[in-house]
Amino acid sequence: MHIVVVGLNYRTAPVEVRERFTIAQERLPAAVRELKNRRGVLECVIVATCNRTELYAVIDRDTHCPRPIRSFMDEWFGEGKESYGAYLYQYEDEQAKKHLFRVACGLDSMIIGETQILGQVRDAFLMAQSIGATGIIFNTLFKSAITVAKRAHAETGIDGNAVSVSYAAVELGKRIFATYEGKSVLIIGAGKTGELTLKHLAAAGAERVAVVNRTAHRASKVAEKFGGQAYGMERLPELLAEADVVISSTGSDGVILTKRTVGEVMRFRPSRPMLMIDIAVPRDIDPAVRRLEGVHLYDIDDLEGEDESNLESRRSQTGAIEAMIREELDAFD
Repeated sequence: MHIVVVGLNYRTAPVEVRERFTIAQERLPAAVRELKNRRGVLECVIVATCNRTELYAVIDRDTHCPRPIRSFMDEWFGEGKESYGAYLYQYEDEQAKKHLFRVACGLDSMIIGETQILGQVRDAFLMAQSIGATGIIFNTLFKSAITVAKRAHAETGIDGNAVSVSYAAVELGKRIFATYEGKSVLIIGAGKTGELTLKHLAAAGAERVAVVNRTAHRASKVAEKFGGQAYGMERLPELLAEADVVISSTGSDGVILTKRTVGEVMRFRPSRPMLMIDIAVPRDIDPAVRRLEGVHLYDIDDLEGEDESNLESRRSQTGAIEAMIREELDAFD
C-alpha cells in the first residue's frame, strides 16, 4: 500500500486557478465518496480550503499511485489534466505523511502558524471517517497529525502575535487609510472568516461596521459580538454605496459583486475612493472591478507577506515544530 497526496495550493497556483478546484463544504461528502469508489483507493480524505485543495489516499500496491486521483479530478472538476497539471504537486509515503503534518501545524500556510487550518484538517478527517472513507492507516495518521499540531501550538510561540488572512486584510486597510476612524466598513459574509475579520476590525478601532450575509440571523449573531450592524444580502447595494472599505469572504460558488454593480455605485461617489479586499475562493468580486476609477481591489494572493514582523517571529519557531513532526512520524511508523 502507498500513502499519496495530490494537490495544489497558493504557492503552485494563482487564485484564478485555485477557484476552479474548490469544493463547497456541502458537496465534500459526495466528493469523498466518489474518490473512495475509485479502483485502487482504500482510504481517502479531501482537505479543501481557500488556499489549497488536497486529495489524500491510501492506494493498493497494484495501482499506479496518482492514477485514481487524477481520473477523479478530471471528472469531478470537468477540467482536462493539460489545463491544471502544471499546478499540481504529488507526494508519496514518507513525503506525503510529512506534508500532512506540516499542513496541520500551519507550516505550509500562507500565514505561518495560523490555527484555522488545524480545524479544517480535523473537520475533513472526521467527515471522511463518518462516511467510512478512512481505515486504520488514516485513522492513525490524521489523529497523529492533529495531536502534533495541538502540541506545536501549545508548546511554541507559532501562533503568537495575531496573524491570519483576516488580520492581514485588516492591516492592509490600516496601511492604506492609516486609521479606521471615521471610515465605514462593510463585511460581506458571516462565516468563521467574516467573524474573525470583524474581531480584528474591532481591535483596530473600527466603529462603523456593517455585516451582510445571506442569512440575516447569522449576520446578527456575528455582528452583536463586536458592536456591528447586521443586514440581509438584499441590502448589499445601498450599503456598498456608503462603504469606504469592503472585505468579502462568502462561500458563494461565484461572483456576487460584478463590475457593473460596483461601477454604478462609484458613479455617485466620484471623489470618494473604495478599498475592496476579496479573501474568498472562489472570488466574490469580479477581477474586472480593478479597472474602475477610484476602486482599489485586492484578492487573497495580494495579502501574502502582510505584517512581515509578526510572521518573522513565527518563523523562528518552525525548527522546534519540525523536530516534533519527526518524533511523531517515527512513532507512527
